[in-house]
Amino acid sequence: MSNRFQTRRDMLARCANGFGGLAALHLMSREALAAARKPHFEPKAKSVIFLFMDGGPSQMDTFDPKPRLKQDHGMPLPFRPPATVFNISDKILGSPFEFRRHGQSGAPVSDLFPHVAGCVDELAIIRSMVADHSEHTAANYFIHSGSGFQGRPSMGAWLSYGLGSESANLPAFIVLESGLIPPGGMDCFASGFLPATHQGTLFRNGEHPVADLQPADRDPAVQKSKLDLLGKLNKGVLERFGKVNEVEAAIENYEMAFRMQRAVPDLLDISRESVATRRLYGLDEPDTAEFGRECLLARRLVERGVRFVELLTPARQGIDRWDQHGNIEHGHRVNARATDRPVAGLLKDLKSRGLLNETLVVWGGEFGRTPCAQFPDGGYVKQVGRDHNPFGFTMWMAGGGVKPGMIHGATDEFGYFAVENKVHMHDLHATMLHLLGLDHTRLTFRYSGRDMRLTDVAGNVIKELLA
Repeated sequence: MSNRFQTRRDMLARCANGFGGLAALHLMSREALAAARKPHFEPKAKSVIFLFMDGGPSQMDTFDPKPRLKQDHGMPLPFRPPATVFNISDKILGSPFEFRRHGQSGAPVSDLFPHVAGCVDELAIIRSMVADHSEHTAANYFIHSGSGFQGRPSMGAWLSYGLGSESANLPAFIVLESGLIPPGGMDCFASGFLPATHQGTLFRNGEHPVADLQPADRDPAVQKSKLDLLGKLNKGVLERFGKVNEVEAAIENYEMAFRMQRAVPDLLDISRESVATRRLYGLDEPDTAEFGRECLLARRLVERGVRFVELLTPARQGIDRWDQHGNIEHGHRVNARATDRPVAGLLKDLKSRGLLNETLVVWGGEFGRTPCAQFPDGGYVKQVGRDHNPFGFTMWMAGGGVKPGMIHGATDEFGYFAVENKVHMHDLHATMLHLLGLDHTRLTFRYSGRDMRLTDVAGNVIKELLA
């Protein structure tokens, strides 16, 4: 204060320090925000890879053998089956697949999955899953969001909201797609009433996997000037109207997209992966290359700190996902051939890199299938299939604090109903959140006058599944 007059050099030095302070304040505010999104307790897992087997794999043809079905093949069920979706017969259908015991656990696995069978000691197989819906769209919403209705946040969005991402350059929630979007569409991965920044980001196959990510202007200076102008306009809206979720989300999404323009090409460049790694995932075979690439990218994403990665069933010509109402033997073989080796490769690769302990891998569909036969066009021998069954089906989990090499729950001798240690979808969600350090009853968002959550007003952590 003693010197009333300053040189221009003094003034610039003081201003520079001030700008540096503003930058430091911004960085500290981001760190403070990250600190505020710590888990409720010490997590076992840092991220989730969800292998969504869209359509409903048949439990009695995959991981839950039922000798009674082969014994009574072609005979009527001794009870009246519940209504599901289609008119089916009451004739029992024995599995066309053989089961063998594998690993030290001795868990039986269908010959559909010779590669996953080699990893069976890493799996916690849940044979007693139950859900609330037997129609694909509602069931897909239910497995993703805990509600059969459109518009609720997906579990990936909930994790993004609850924990954020450990990656500064990639979204917390990414969906890998290779030709098929499940019934229910992109709302399966939506943020619902949560801030829009938490919705899933879709990565497609092809040269430009993320829509609109490539800048129209190749000149970085021109692009930066446009983004600066856009930021100034958005800032003006916020100053006039206060906090607006859509505007704030747009600002964050533009900033994320700018950072992704550098991160995504490096992520997708798998040329530096060893030949052995690419073979492990099946990239050397046409039947497995597509889903193998998804699995390899999933590993690369969790390495980079992405919180939730979902993989969608690859498109196969003439095959309607895992939804085999007819010709289940052919359809399940085609789907299993496309996914078995890549999934086993993912588990082995995660384990070899020390990532399996902190990555929760979940495999399953929105429901299972009936033990009864369905007869399209009157066929029986080769064209027979199975209907939807939400009353008892199989999913499995691996890594991320799950007890390995175990079987939890059971269905009846026909594989129709869960009869022992039922696991409702809300229980599965509660357990997944628990493994990531989140209390499902405390992960809430105020909406429509009440505190909403992924598990609605239900759900229990299945402690028997925890290591």
